[in-house]
Amino acid sequence: MSMAEDYFRFHQKMVGEGVIFSFVGYLSEGILFSLGEALKQKMRLDATDANVTKRVFAIFVEQVQNIIRYSAERLESDEGRPNELSSGMITVGREEGHFFVVCGNCVLRDEGEALTRRLTALAAMDKDSIKTYYREKLREPAEEGSRGASIGLIEIARRSTRPIEFGLTELSGDRAFFCLKAFI
Repeated sequence: MSMAEDYFRFHQKMVGEGVIFSFVGYLSEGILFSLGEALKQKMRLDATDANVTKRVFAIFVEQVQNIIRYSAERLESDEGRPNELSSGMITVGREEGHFFVVCGNCVLRDEGEALTRRLTALAAMDKDSIKTYYREKLREPAEEGSRGASIGLIEIARRSTRPIEFGLTELSGDRAFFCLKAFI
């Protein structure tokens, strides 16, 4: 089998699973902006409802920001400071008449377990409970060491049309692979 055949099969598999947009690699705020613009343009060209496009875009941004802030796979500059390049994947597609946005990245196992606990609680809430919880969290001071994910996760749950899906797969050492899927 040739390389072209391998990649064509991969392409066909992605299209067959409803994927309209996907990125795997290192992300930064600048790349987020460029990918976001490409996603919005693709949705405009497909004549997607403007409100749906806004919701997909908002969830896309939240998920990419979580990758940038929390990925355990980061490139650092020579001075030892984060270079703001974090590895992960983000995919947007259609499934059963709804859009989905799924992200995945390596995290420290402890952070992944904390994410799982937060998301389990969110997934058990109805829309009104999520709205109330969101308002409560906005009034509270930020959690120590938080980089904003608590509000971001609630924002994703608020904008999702059905319960968010998520999972954590243990890797070697202190790492795990975290994945989150939201439907719009």
